[in-house]
Amino acid sequence: MTTRNWLREPLLHFLLLGAGLFLLYHWVRGGQTDAPREIVVTDARVEALAENFAKTWMRPPAPQELRGLVADYVKEEVFYREAVGIGLDRDDTVIRRRLRQKMEFVSEDVAESRQPTEAELRQFLDAHADKFVAARTLTFQQVFLSADRRGDAAPRDAERLLAELQAGKGPADPAQAGDPTMLPPSMEQATPQDIANTFGEAFATDAEAAPVGQWMGPVESAYGLHLVRVTTATPAAKPTLADIRPAVLREWQATQRQQVNDSFYASLRSKYEVRYDGELGKLLTQAPVPAPSKAVAQP
Repeated sequence: MTTRNWLREPLLHFLLLGAGLFLLYHWVRGGQTDAPREIVVTDARVEALAENFAKTWMRPPAPQELRGLVADYVKEEVFYREAVGIGLDRDDTVIRRRLRQKMEFVSEDVAESRQPTEAELRQFLDAHADKFVAARTLTFQQVFLSADRRGDAAPRDAERLLAELQAGKGPADPAQAGDPTMLPPSMEQATPQDIANTFGEAFATDAEAAPVGQWMGPVESAYGLHLVRVTTATPAAKPTLADIRPAVLREWQATQRQQVNDSFYASLRSKYEVRYDGELGKLLTQAPVPAPSKAVAQP
């Protein structure tokens, strides 16, 4: 084989590339050899690998598959240790966020290990009553009159129809006296937010103020005019712990997790001193300038 043909051999290119990567790796490591060289595969690790396989494939792994799982674990461990050894874990946003998340999991596990007493849940419910108060609900009917269809006559038609409905006249189904619409002719036990989502904020506000048991209006919305009759209004009420215990427990646990996380971070943060370099860092450490007070006009 000629020298020229030998230089074209892919095997030579592969060997040279491998040698280059090895030299680069050795240079980055700076000749360090202090990384632990023993990888221990315990029975617990093998059982965990087999259990994860069974959860995915709904069957235990065959002996050959289990050997493959262990070999892949060893391969992952080797690459992990070597990657950490040459600093590939540094300045990587994804890894930093994942490690932060795992640290937060440590404190959250502590928070979730404690179960509250009934007295603590009642106290929490009393202290955060606004989170659990059942909103006022309305059950109502509405008759729609289209401003686009009726034009300038819409307000006059609404007043005439309102008088008829208040006098007990009109069809058995009041909605038939109005114009066709995709809006619901009635809503049952609807919260103010439910009503606003369907008819708009202005309609919801007027419906809240409507007397119970009589037709009123016209109420304006983005769609047109409405005549409204509230049949029942259920006032807002604070439920008992027995009614909403699961919801209170979830909120209590979320609050506990946040408090433990904050305390855990504060204890870790106290070990460090943060120093800012550069002009932008100085701006960050400056106290906010108070807003100038408004001058009082002299008489």
